Amino acid sequence: MKIAVIGTGYVGLVTGTCLAETGNEVLCIDIDQEKVNKMQNGEVPIYEPHLDVLFERNIKANRLRFSTNLEEGLEHGDIIFLALPTPEDEDGSADLKYILGVADNIGKLIKDYKVIVDKSTVPVGTSDKVKAAIAKHARVDFDVVSNPEFLREGFAVDDFLKPERIVVGSSSERATKLMEKLYKPYVRSGNPIIIMDEKSAELTKYASNSFLAAKITFMNEIANFCEKVGADVDKVRIGMGTDSRIGKRFLFPGIGYGGSCFPKDVKALHKSGQENNYNFKILDAVINVNARQKLVLIPKIENHFNNDLKGKNIAVWGLAFKPETDDIREAPSLYMIEELLSQGANITAFDPEAMSNVKRKLGTKINFANSMYEALKDADALVISTEWSIFRTPDFSKMKDLMVGHTIFDGRNLYEVKDVINEGFKYISIGR
Repeated sequence: MKIAVIGTGYVGLVTGTCLAETGNEVLCIDIDQEKVNKMQNGEVPIYEPHLDVLFERNIKANRLRFSTNLEEGLEHGDIIFLALPTPEDEDGSADLKYILGVADNIGKLIKDYKVIVDKSTVPVGTSDKVKAAIAKHARVDFDVVSNPEFLREGFAVDDFLKPERIVVGSSSERATKLMEKLYKPYVRSGNPIIIMDEKSAELTKYASNSFLAAKITFMNEIANFCEKVGADVDKVRIGMGTDSRIGKRFLFPGIGYGGSCFPKDVKALHKSGQENNYNFKILDAVINVNARQKLVLIPKIENHFNNDLKGKNIAVWGLAFKPETDDIREAPSLYMIEELLSQGANITAFDPEAMSNVKRKLGTKINFANSMYEALKDADALVISTEWSIFRTPDFSKMKDLMVGHTIFDGRNLYEVKDVINEGFKYISIGR
């Protein structure tokens, strides 16, 4: 099939590449000429495990191409994916200007029937707005479909190629058949393609992410309570997770969620509720608790240093909001770093993938190390904010030799408490 993907951000690039992997001819469109030039030369603009292999293979096979020309994309594709940014507006709502702007142009340019697919995460009712924007100028038939993505950063390629489910919101039998044909190769193991109306599909994405955010936030609340009463959140987590009604995933406490999806989507659903005279009280709590949780280690650090952080050398392991990505959007590490800097601390950080992004954001405010151990030289304490695999089995003797102070503040509970104490460190984690 011939596919056009408008927008080559995280979702668009993974979508285009993985659609090409099953033999489709994909043309990706982006307004950034420099970015398009780099992709045409085989350079992947984002870090995502395994994406580079598929990217290179499909470019060589001429199944994956790039252009800045929207009209070329519309002429090429029978199915047109809109994978455009929906940034958080000042009031917390999703800003639809990019999607609706492109929709307006599509209406002026399409010459025959197309299926326009909303792949971006959008509020309920967006498909109607996209349809109206296209219809304002279009002189041919078209359909608008909602097809939300459920890609986890760090696992996006596997999630796309082997999805647990595919949600298609469509009221058109013609469009539905095309979408089922497109996705059939990805569900050969029997996982479902779920067909529903457009509004239900749009809400499914927001409801899913908001529920997971609530699950994380609830466990963070339980962890904080564990510290008050002397319970161990790891034992509580295991006891809860073995209940099949609850499940094991998203029960790990820490310093809050971040990234491009959960923070934005929770706020957007909350705002959408307000616009429809409905108050999501649970989401109120999720938003507020998560904001506090990102700084939950700060009082512990202050207490350790007797409320005097001026001149203290703090090492930070992990800058990305989660492992296996270079994404620093809403990363808890950045909130902690800003607070530590405001109190006069010196920061030296290491992250396997995200340091260049943080350098662009913070410049010379902090120091960057070439390795996890280099970050520890003369450190008064270590703060762990991202659970990268390389941090899980460190050489504690080497750490002890490098550090001036032997204290670890672990925001991701990477180690057993007794093991770290036996290595001669003071160890402060979450809920234990």
